[in-house]
Amino acid sequence: MEWFLKTYDELTVDEFHDILKLRIDIFVVEQNCPYPELDTKDKKAWHFYGKNNDKIIAYTRIFKPRDYYQEAAFGRVVVHQEYRNQKLGYKLIEKTLEQIKNLFGRVPVKIGAQQHLEKFYGSFGFQQVGEPYIEDGIPHIYMVMKLN
Repeated sequence: MEWFLKTYDELTVDEFHDILKLRIDIFVVEQNCPYPELDTKDKKAWHFYGKNNDKIIAYTRIFKPRDYYQEAAFGRVVVHQEYRNQKLGYKLIEKTLEQIKNLFGRVPVKIGAQQHLEKFYGSFGFQQVGEPYIEDGIPHIYMVMKLN
């Protein structure tokens, strides 16, 4: 498996297409959440993804501090259905946090996580802040951590 970190302008048309397809397959189709997946945030984000045999199988987008929240952030965390139950989600978050540290230093990181993933993100040191909220019909929570 190979990992890549690219800005929006560095992505090829095929890479961006494959990223959007993966996100739509999971967030819109699998989670039955019909909303526009394409947004203006992609142009500001760093796109971090893993490929296996030229297929994007893991992805998240990263934001520098003050581009999304005051803190650095990441979101749209996704692992292809065929590659689940292999701890790839853990590897993706570990590597995402490494990328944030390399890009921005030891900064606070904030995420808006689906509430059922609180324990998963908590295993990396994230802690809930504030009250749960609903986004696109799904309960979410804000979580924050400080990189060591």
